[in-house]
Amino acid sequence: MHTLQLDGHSLTIADVLQVAYAQPGTIRLPLTPEAIRVVERASQAVAQIVAEQRVVYGITTGFGAFKNKIISREHIEQLQRNIVRSHSAGVGRPLETEVVRAMMLVRANTLASGYSGIRVSTLQHLLSMIERGVHPVVPRQGSLGASGDLAPLAHIAIVMIGEGKAEFEGEIMPGGVALARAGLQPVVLAAKEGLALTNGTAMMVALGCLAVDEAENAAYVADVAGALSLEALNGTVVAYDARIHAVRPHPRQISTAAHMRNLLQGSDFVRTDLRIDPQDAYTLRCIPQVHGACTDAVAYARWVVEIELNSVTDNPLIFFEEDGSPTAISGGNFHGEPLAIAYDHLGLSMTELGNISERRLSRLTDPAANGNLLPAFLTDHGGLHSGLMLTQYTAAALASENKALCFPASADSIPTSANVEDHVSNGPISGRQARRVLRNLQQILGIELFAAAQAIDFRRRTLGPTAALGRGTAAAYEIIRAHIPFIAEDVELAPHMAQAAALVAHGDIRAAVKAAMPPAA
Repeated sequence: MHTLQLDGHSLTIADVLQVAYAQPGTIRLPLTPEAIRVVERASQAVAQIVAEQRVVYGITTGFGAFKNKIISREHIEQLQRNIVRSHSAGVGRPLETEVVRAMMLVRANTLASGYSGIRVSTLQHLLSMIERGVHPVVPRQGSLGASGDLAPLAHIAIVMIGEGKAEFEGEIMPGGVALARAGLQPVVLAAKEGLALTNGTAMMVALGCLAVDEAENAAYVADVAGALSLEALNGTVVAYDARIHAVRPHPRQISTAAHMRNLLQGSDFVRTDLRIDPQDAYTLRCIPQVHGACTDAVAYARWVVEIELNSVTDNPLIFFEEDGSPTAISGGNFHGEPLAIAYDHLGLSMTELGNISERRLSRLTDPAANGNLLPAFLTDHGGLHSGLMLTQYTAAALASENKALCFPASADSIPTSANVEDHVSNGPISGRQARRVLRNLQQILGIELFAAAQAIDFRRRTLGPTAALGRGTAAAYEIIRAHIPFIAEDVELAPHMAQAAALVAHGDIRAAVKAAMPPAA
């Protein structure tokens, strides 16, 4: 049993990942005493605003274009229930369970900061749903990422009031039934609670936490795949000389070059005699420049997500004057533009990693591009056998698909709510697209590693069985060969390609290589 205390200020990406992938019943999510204090204070402030019959958006008024409609005191609870019901308007396939769990945690952490006006009991109900594995069914489409992720969050909140649908113990059922089976009662929402539960960037942040983790893994494996391909192609490490990168001091270009040197340390497969062929093609020579720039985008996305994780993103927010009297201030912290731009950048950078990987794969399978170093399509019996010919077709198709997916969603905006909400971020689209690009990239990198290992086996015929790979690439080669054999004759390739992609996606390649190497100098 792992315990993660929420205070609204200290949540990390690692925390989100742990909760997202945790099995129900294995994690506790208590609020800190200070979080309880500030949440109660803000909740009491909302009750005071209602008692004084102040005109405050979303508490005593309608929502969006109905901001000028005053709501009577006797209809306050109905107003909050109505926003949850009416905003449960998403479409498309449900989000994965890990995304929903991450969304719930992110939303709870924001509410725990004490600016939203929700009651402690309502917040604890949301946390209990995570702990016990009540997972609302949340359609993936319908959020524009301004006024936050309204529809997706409403599909979570509607289960809290005993409606909608949820997954519990592997079965989809009505939300009220799921709550009952988990030993929970539906919540009767108080003033502002429906708005607080549905207004914020939780879906965008959840997608970003998962995407950043996946992108950091993919960027690492891209270096490994590039290094193994370089050995298969008899490339040289000269272009990774630290002096070259010191005079163009982009930090992640420098660190990528160091990583490549470390991966290839001790290799017998690299070219040292440069008299005939002094330099490699760009896809090998420029790995630090290309991969480094792509890793910059990953680092930027992490920075943005880490800020957003502990930000307050709903509207209006509850503050207190010097005399202790509460005030509600309307603003726009729900706007997802910071996240949308970061995710579009991330999708573009991951597309580039796929582009350069596919070009290295093409070089591995084409004798005209590798100087007849390797047999066509990495097979001994070309013509009778097609070898790995179709691996490059598939990688090219995936790379082409990524080029369409990396169109920046944040560049578009369609006004909503009768033109009151007249600019939106489309951050959820950016986040979903970035993760789709990452799925394709994992496949492309897996194919490159699969082909590079096949090429290494051909090169061993010339260099001899004792020829050593680099300290990092050797570990990658060994784990590939533990799961995928040398392809001596035509077989169904799809299962081997799927296995290679799984080794990338599940972190096996990264873990094996990291275990084999000291930190880069």
